[in-house]
Amino acid sequence: MSDAQILRTVLDRWKSAVDAHEPERVASYFTGDAIFQGLHPYTVGRAGVAAYYAAQPLGLTAAYDIREARRLADDLVLGYLEVRFGFTDRPTLTVHLGVVVRRIDDDWLIEHYQVSRLD
Repeated sequence: MSDAQILRTVLDRWKSAVDAHEPERVASYFTGDAIFQGLHPYTVGRAGVAAYYAAQPLGLTAAYDIREARRLADDLVLGYLEVRFGFTDRPTLTVHLGVVVRRIDDDWLIEHYQVSRLD
């Protein structure tokens, strides 16, 4: 599987859970000690990820494009993406997202997630 395919597999699951407003499912796609930086102060671990997405408005959707994908090691892939978060009551928010995904057993999980707004 290519680096971009690995990212797409992980991020398609993430997107599906975000679009369905299922914060616990979103969090399940992160490692237990993931560093998570959305647009609020960072957290470490799945509980913080779940709380972040639980606080997001109903109707939030995510669409992404992979800009770069790099294999850092056999079990690590770095991704740089553009993400468009859609809302029902305000304009789309476009951000840049850096992720590191790690293979644990036979699964790939998000270990590091950092959003940047570049206006």
